Amino acid sequence: MRWLSLSLLAALLAAPAAAQPDGTALYGQHCAACHGAERLGGRGPALLPESMGRLRPAAAAEVIAKGRPATQMPGFASQLSGSEIEALAAHLFRPAPAGLRWDAAEIETSRQVLVPPEQLPARPVFDADPLNLFLVVETGDHHVTVLDGDRFVPIRRFPTRPALHGGPKFSADGRFTYLMSRDGWVTKYDLYSLQPVAEVRAGINSRNVALSSDGRFVAVANYLPRSLVLLNAGDLSVKRVIPAVGLRGGTTSRVSAVYDARPRRSFVVAMKDTPEVWEVSYDDDAPPVYTGLVHNHEKGMAEGLAASAGLFALRRIAVEEPLDDFMFDPAYRNLLGSAREGGRAVVVNLTVGRPVAEVPLEGLPHLGSGITWMEGGRRLMATPNLKRPEVDVIDMADWSIAARIPTDGPGFFLRSHERTPYAWTDSMMGAPGARDTIQVIDKRSMQVVRRLRPAPGRTAAHVEFTRDGRHALVSVWEDDGAVVVYDTETFEEVTRLPMRRPSGKYNVFNKIALSEGTSH
Repeated sequence: MRWLSLSLLAALLAAPAAAQPDGTALYGQHCAACHGAERLGGRGPALLPESMGRLRPAAAAEVIAKGRPATQMPGFASQLSGSEIEALAAHLFRPAPAGLRWDAAEIETSRQVLVPPEQLPARPVFDADPLNLFLVVETGDHHVTVLDGDRFVPIRRFPTRPALHGGPKFSADGRFTYLMSRDGWVTKYDLYSLQPVAEVRAGINSRNVALSSDGRFVAVANYLPRSLVLLNAGDLSVKRVIPAVGLRGGTTSRVSAVYDARPRRSFVVAMKDTPEVWEVSYDDDAPPVYTGLVHNHEKGMAEGLAASAGLFALRRIAVEEPLDDFMFDPAYRNLLGSAREGGRAVVVNLTVGRPVAEVPLEGLPHLGSGITWMEGGRRLMATPNLKRPEVDVIDMADWSIAARIPTDGPGFFLRSHERTPYAWTDSMMGAPGARDTIQVIDKRSMQVVRRLRPAPGRTAAHVEFTRDGRHALVSVWEDDGAVVVYDTETFEEVTRLPMRRPSGKYNVFNKIALSEGTSH
């Protein structure tokens, strides 16, 4: 028996180690049909580190095992072992394939015109006010609900590409909206006939879109590939692809966001990795601007490099550190921008093309959700903070702090309207006990005067106002959530509509009219 045991031990020691699961092979077998052989997406979304946001391998493994409710993603726990699921999840977080290209040719190949313009109706196919519609993005099952903003009844609910982001953009007449997914799909949707009319994939991982004020161009900010893409707004055909290459050593950058600056007839672009802000003109007669600056030490000044003019003339503004989030003053002369860990915001004057002031904002302001209003002859700007339980109010005359308003927890969205003296903000970034609360701030006294809990114990988020400012819509941000409608004078609940994890709600009129109470 002793000899047999030793022989068995020797055999075990000589045997090769158990093979580790091959994540690449598992992906090809179980995932490639929906998500693409290169993880670039197909019927399902792209599965690249840049595309999965805050999702971590452990959470990805749970999705692989259990699936995702209300989507076509099945669970694989009955087919794969725990180690196989872990290997597959790890494979998803490998870097994007080397030499990945998504340039004009690839973009154009993806483009589809679904409904020719001549087949579209002249008037809406419904009897609601087309300018008081809301688009409600339901992230729980990747749908958008078109909501009548007068009667608060859904008009149409339609499926979208997964993970819409950055907010829809509307044409000047409110007829068309442009939606963008994290996977870079841009969809043009006709709100009169309630159907998508064109679609294109402008990137592999995209951040947001902007629509030029003249309705001619759509700009797409990409993380992957690192580029700014300009499309014709009519049929979404490619107009230009601009690689995001910085001035200093040719460093490439992810593009954090792109915004339309209506009075300037330009797109303003935020860079994630290089310390500069871009302005890209869509004026056919734009005067010459310099494509770059270099410091001349003998003269002690910055000098221009090669100049460009006309359509898509590119102007670069140097800053000390990348500004990946910002908002504008109403005249679009200044932008207030912040870096992720900077502890301050920088005021960049777009007229002179340089920073002109700093503002101490240490709570990681969410400037993309900032608002402005007039009070006592002063133009005030306010922003929530992602890391501090306060709303910061800034006097735009001298960029000083006018007030710091305590809230129950750090917030993400701040909204108001010209016809109400109140601003509404959430605490959705705070502790569980605070996330269910909407705080109503009096813009005159700059004090919290009311607290609303649409669903106690459940996350409340993203307020948006109706066209006339008489009602405010709040999201209960849960898979079995709701949109709750409040009277903005009495703060009483008017109605609630069940929704699947409703996120942003976007009012057509407030967006195209550049309401001072909402983001642009």
